Amino acid sequence: MHLSTPPLALYLHFPWCVSKCPYCDFNSHALHGELPQQSYLDALLTDAEAQRDQVGSRRVLSLFLGGGTPSLFSPSAIGRLLERLRERLEIDPAAEITLEANPGTIERGRFQDYRAAGITRVSLGAQSFAPALLERLGRIHSAQDTRIAAEELHVAGLSNFNLDLMYALPGQDLDGALADVRSAIELAPAHISHYQLTLEPGTVFGGRPPAGLPDDELGYEMQRQCQLELAAAGYRQYETSAYARPGARCAHNLNYWRFGDYLGVGAGAHGKITSIEDKTVTRTLREREPRRYLARGHHGAPVVTQVKDEELPFEFMMNALRLVEGFDQALYESRTGLSWDSVAVGVGRLEGRGLLIRGGAAGGWRPTELGQRFLNDLITEFLPAPSRG
Repeated sequence: MHLSTPPLALYLHFPWCVSKCPYCDFNSHALHGELPQQSYLDALLTDAEAQRDQVGSRRVLSLFLGGGTPSLFSPSAIGRLLERLRERLEIDPAAEITLEANPGTIERGRFQDYRAAGITRVSLGAQSFAPALLERLGRIHSAQDTRIAAEELHVAGLSNFNLDLMYALPGQDLDGALADVRSAIELAPAHISHYQLTLEPGTVFGGRPPAGLPDDELGYEMQRQCQLELAAAGYRQYETSAYARPGARCAHNLNYWRFGDYLGVGAGAHGKITSIEDKTVTRTLREREPRRYLARGHHGAPVVTQVKDEELPFEFMMNALRLVEGFDQALYESRTGLSWDSVAVGVGRLEGRGLLIRGGAAGGWRPTELGQRFLNDLITEFLPAPSRG
């Protein structure tokens, strides 16, 4: 089959936070001492330079500054970084450029400066509007901080912002989950990410689960009722946990879910690159620990792994099945280089179980409502045979 070159994105990882939240399994580290702002930005640029040969003249269509807390870095520093990245990579003038920010680490009025630096979209980590829940989640901001930040975003002309919101929190009931969604809607974000708290291995909550977690049935009812609330307010669900007003879907994340390519720059950053010449899909991983990443030579030396043909169906489906609209046969074949026969049997089994249905993107396949609820069952269907047990 024909393997085509996917769209290209750029992810830049900023690994420091003021404090580490007990549920967080991202590569984030509590900041002790002074932020190594300049040395880290220099390392990011060296990292990007080292990867330029992988993509040649391919155009970067979106950038995402994630973390950690990228907003710990000053607007002027972010502006210099973006300017120098444009000297090294072909970045589309209309590229979506997202900055992750926590309400507790933004000074009043700075969003205007980030916009002037080149940021076009902000993702704000609200998580909840209930003071007791924010405290249990280890968040350093208040609900009022979130409201002020949202107001500043509108004033700054950055109304295309996302609010991260969690549900099924310890001690939360259905009314509390709905109250959080209504509070988020009142702030008029263009996008809301609404996802369930999960207890990840290696986190504080993973080792010592908090008391009062809602059971699965209550968690599902929270999800269902909140979805109705979001839909009534004009937020259309387009991915498992993503809801957007018309025209405000996140281009960067859509590229992930459609199995696009992306350069990963920064401590612990992951990347995925398709080579038409070699007919390969490779994944890259940068040094995870910030001090080691900053050491000479480490930020330019990723671990590179070629994705085996037998692993590509799972890799593709792990992303594409999160989309409400699903995917079509042509996308699968062009992004993996494999024949549809490599997944036809699995797709048929899932259709028979009522988890997949025709009628998705371009007449392809999409998860049913039941399939969305039991997404892991869909994804594991495409694991290489020995991995399924």
